[in-house]
Amino acid sequence: MSMLGGALVMAGDSTGLYSGKPYEPELDISLPSDSSNQLPELGDASQTVLSLLDEEKIANQILKQVATSEDVLDDAEVTDYLQALGQRLGKSSPDKQQVFHFFVVQDKTINAFAMPGGVIGVHTGLFLAANSESELASVLGHEIGHVTQHHLARMLASQKYDMFKNIAATALALLVARSNPQAGAGALTAASAAGVQRQIDYTREHEREADRVGLTILEDAGFDVRAMPAFFTTMQRATRFSDGNMPSYLRTHPLTSERIADIGNRVQNRPYKPANESPAFGLMRAKIRAFQGMPTQAIEEFNNNIADGRYQNEQAEHFGLAYAYLRANQATQAQQQVQWLEQHRMVNAYLVTLKALTLAKLGQVAQAQTQFMQGLQQYPQHRALALGEAELLIRSSQWSQAITHIQKQLMTFPDDPKLYDWLAAAYQGLGKQMLLHQALGESYVRKYDLQRAIDQFEIASKTKDGDFYLQSRVEARLKTLRQELEREQDPKR
Repeated sequence: MSMLGGALVMAGDSTGLYSGKPYEPELDISLPSDSSNQLPELGDASQTVLSLLDEEKIANQILKQVATSEDVLDDAEVTDYLQALGQRLGKSSPDKQQVFHFFVVQDKTINAFAMPGGVIGVHTGLFLAANSESELASVLGHEIGHVTQHHLARMLASQKYDMFKNIAATALALLVARSNPQAGAGALTAASAAGVQRQIDYTREHEREADRVGLTILEDAGFDVRAMPAFFTTMQRATRFSDGNMPSYLRTHPLTSERIADIGNRVQNRPYKPANESPAFGLMRAKIRAFQGMPTQAIEEFNNNIADGRYQNEQAEHFGLAYAYLRANQATQAQQQVQWLEQHRMVNAYLVTLKALTLAKLGQVAQAQTQFMQGLQQYPQHRALALGEAELLIRSSQWSQAITHIQKQLMTFPDDPKLYDWLAAAYQGLGKQMLLHQALGESYVRKYDLQRAIDQFEIASKTKDGDFYLQSRVEARLKTLRQELEREQDPKR
């Protein structure tokens, strides 16, 4: 699934979600070859634990890979939901200073994985396997436990670095091995990824410790602690009928009956508390389901579930059906589902976004724009609305309005690279070269790619269409970015 700015364009839908030719910016980004192999080595393998700076460098390189990976789900709503859930759990973790970065991998396998620096990936398959938000949170809590106890960092620091020439290689190896332990991808061969995986599998003590920490996090964050042993039991039982095709999560996190029993015993000693779960879980789970397989299959599944009453949340089922119809270019049917949701008193930012996208798909651009704008007034923190409005303005060639809108939204979402990409497209539409490359440079900064950011600011500094003040800002920013890159490449700084 490809969702530009929240979902205006989907894979297989060359017309976008409104009638008319889609805008495809032709940006002269003039990118050099990847210079990541110039990064420094991690350091002395005799260290018992990586320094926080080492972990941060690894995390930044992983996030750089995440920002450009086609396997990472590009959906603002699902990503922001996961990030919010993760942050809620992180606030209950032993390390309140740890920063966490969550992302979603488009993969049907049941898996989640943690890496140094608080980077945690979750497969869409895990969303679909979880029957409640507490079950999903139980896995995230476990992964947060691995991070706060620095399990992976300790294992990496204890290994010899012969196979790791630099941080970038470590980051890519970790990302490949943890997200898909059965196959290599990108710059690594399958054998290399498997070799990394063998060296970084968690020990039994690591798993037990992450269980204990995760369970406490789950309870303190207000979730149902019984979800952890229940979900682990469900996954363990699933392996008995899978002909040896064990879920990825159990391959990288060996699950024994003793561990489940230990968690169960700990849960029994805790008093029952009603879980504080968000209805957003069911909506995001349904949205993910809407983009699995062929659109017609998804539509049939949702309709059959609704007809037979096979669902946990009826609104979520209609919500997913609407997205399945949009994916199949059946906007009229999608609108009928939106109307059903409105009639059944669904009121949230997710429905506003869905309604705006449906209007855009129907070719009602002005109405869609009004919906986006009114939605942002009511839900100013909902990033998908900001991105959807930006994309709609760009695709209808409303350059000046797009710039005004995006600059306002950057005050709320200053770290969103896609907003800067749309800003660059708007400046290109107006023929403003210096501002175009300045915006692209800021986008690369937020994609953790300082070298490409510097390249764009260098191009911007050589253009002739900016005034003295803009020229000064560009040169000052270029100087700062060069200093940051030097610090990144020099471990002694």
